[in-house]
Amino acid sequence: MTTENMKPNKVESKHYSYPIISKVIGYLSMLMPETVAKRIVCIILLSIGIYVEEVARISGFCEKTVKSIEKKVKSNNIDILFVIGGGGRKGSLSDLENDIINEINQNTYHSRQQVADMIHDKYGIKVSAKTVGKLLKKRGLSV
Repeated sequence: MTTENMKPNKVESKHYSYPIISKVIGYLSMLMPETVAKRIVCIILLSIGIYVEEVARISGFCEKTVKSIEKKVKSNNIDILFVIGGGGRKGSLSDLENDIINEINQNTYHSRQQVADMIHDKYGIKVSAKTVGKLLKKRGLSV
């Protein structure tokens, strides 16, 4: 690619805005999840015409994420950008939680590892003692 075909950056690396925007993201992160704070900054920067590459560098997102945000901004569909979560895979114990809790209540287990071993023996699912602890905490129980 020749230099005349390259897009000039509207915000240079030495530009004063980089440290200021980083501070703004930090302050916004005290009020909301950091991801939402970064998305808001991206929306503003993209709306005023800053190039994707520069927005990615300033915001801390990768270019692919910024391009996705840019697409939503151009289609005026930014509402989705303020929603966090919903991703990730389903937990290995989610369908069996009630059965496991009933088993714990009916028998005497002295450690989380014993519960993890019971789950492996009874249901064929290998889980860690830490996972058992998360389940127990979620249900307000202890072993």
